[in-house]
Amino acid sequence: MRKSTPKKRIILPDPKFNDVLVTKFVNNLMERGKKNASYKIFYDAIDVVAEKSGENGLEVWKKALVNVTPSVEVRSRRIGGTTFQIPSEIRPERKSSIGIKSLISYARKRHEKSMSQKLAGEILAAAKEEGAAFKRKEDTHRMADANKAFSHFRF
Repeated sequence: MRKSTPKKRIILPDPKFNDVLVTKFVNNLMERGKKNASYKIFYDAIDVVAEKSGENGLEVWKKALVNVTPSVEVRSRRIGGTTFQIPSEIRPERKSSIGIKSLISYARKRHEKSMSQKLAGEILAAAKEEGAAFKRKEDTHRMADANKAFSHFRF
């Protein structure tokens, strides 16, 4: 599509919490088109989080998502034969997408029995500002801070 930008797809809210962000998360969690399975994994994980933390599971999940969402990233730019890592702001849609994907990918790498337990563990860790997904955000921010001298090359 050279001339027109693609139309934004409307995402319907999920049936239980009536939240669009939950649907986006479940869509990223889904594998091989099995949306019901991913909803079940997500809802089970939220129940486990609520049980372990003693708070509202959805609120803990939203807090975890905010904690793993980066605000800046570094992009490679080649200038005069040298590649610079240039820090730049991230637009809001991409921010949430990066946060969701990092939370899911690091949950998959955990060593617990089921995916819902893995996801619950990663959510609890991220809500406490620890865990692999939160560490990735911190590393991204640290890298951007280290390369802020090159921010005048921004494109």
